[in-house]
Amino acid sequence: SKDLKGAMETLIEQKRQKLSTVEKLDEHMDFASQLIFAQNRGDLTAENVNQCVLEMMIAAPDTLSVTLFFMLILIAEHPTVEEEMMREIETVMGKQELQS
Repeated sequence: SKDLKGAMETLIEQKRQKLSTVEKLDEHMDFASQLIFAQNRGDLTAENVNQCVLEMMIAAPDTLSVTLFFMLILIAEHPTVEEEMMREIETVMGKQELQS
């Protein structure tokens, strides 16, 4: 737990350094950046930021996998929705190959 907390602090500090050197902030405004700026404004403590980032790192893979599983089940159960999605993908992507 102590090692994980230290690793989070290191990652947040690296993110903070990166934010201080970028020219266009809007390209780097993810949730972690928002938390760092909230700390800079005094809305959050460093401990709040560390805890939020830690919880995102721990919880996100689990909730994402469950969400994707149910999304795929629902798509499989509704073939007309799947067809609409495929048409939209083809419209947006054209002849480009899909990439992850």
